[in-house]
Amino acid sequence: MVLKLHGVAMSTCSQRVLVVLREKQVPFELIEVDFANREHKSPEFLAKQPFGQIPYIDDDGFILYESRAICRYIAAKYADQGTNLVPTGLKQNALFEQAASIEQSNFEPSAYGAVFENLFKPLHGLVPDQTVFEEHLKKLDAKLDAYEVILSKQKYLAGDEITLADLFHLPYGTYLAQAGSNIMETKPNVARHASQQCSPLLDIS
Repeated sequence: MVLKLHGVAMSTCSQRVLVVLREKQVPFELIEVDFANREHKSPEFLAKQPFGQIPYIDDDGFILYESRAICRYIAAKYADQGTNLVPTGLKQNALFEQAASIEQSNFEPSAYGAVFENLFKPLHGLVPDQTVFEEHLKKLDAKLDAYEVILSKQKYLAGDEITLADLFHLPYGTYLAQAGSNIMETKPNVARHASQQCSPLLDIS
């Protein structure tokens, strides 16, 4: 049975999984969740994902949610095909987990805030606050200074090979430009890192 991804194509968390599925060359079926009609809060959906969030996968009856956990599962199950995205050596894996933590703790909060303010708010009929947008970018800029130091010494965040930690940046990294910011291009090593990743994400405009 082909793996089923229950999510929404424009969702950043769904996109995180889509990127890894494509990188690992895994056949899958995307089952779009009807957000407008609150399908994600239906009893049937909550039986699979008790938080009523997207995405979750159904892999021949095995249900898993939380996008980063799903990505790790896919990378492990299909370790022998596509790009190797999780190092197996003790120290290399530790550096990968460090990089993954950096993305979740230091990149996503501010990137999400900026994207939500200028891109997602208008989609819901809300008015963006430019001051809030700039505040998020200021915080992100300070975090990217540290990225610049890390990436001055190596090609990717965990070393010289691409890992899940790098791919985890793609959804919000892509949407920042659509939100009206070129912040990912302002630091040479960060810009190089971003350009090395091939983004198959869908345009939501």
